[in-house]
Amino acid sequence: MEHSISELAREFDVTTRTLRYYEELHLLNPMRSETGTRIYTRKDYIRTKLILRGKRYGFNLEEIKEMIQLFDKDRSGRTQLERTIAYGEEKIQEIHSRMEELQEMKEEMEELVEAFKNKLG
Repeated sequence: MEHSISELAREFDVTTRTLRYYEELHLLNPMRSETGTRIYTRKDYIRTKLILRGKRYGFNLEEIKEMIQLFDKDRSGRTQLERTIAYGEEKIQEIHSRMEELQEMKEEMEELVEAFKNKLG
């Protein structure tokens, strides 16, 4: 399964510039045709999917890069899974803290709105 840059961009609803940026960061490594056209393989397709999933869950590109490259170093996937679990646990704690902050903010807003309503009488 091979894709051109425009096909891959369309498939994942990203710009071609985004894919070239991922290549600059060494997250993707497309082959080149004789004319220099990028050819994205199944591996690039899967990596793009992982990159975008990681971004959706709030991981930065350096964290995503580390998790992806760990699989290349340890084909068993164990090291990658351990690191992904550690990052995941950190992200869950960040989300939990943010949810607590938002709940406090909501309660404060509700109190203010009620106080303002009471002033209007």
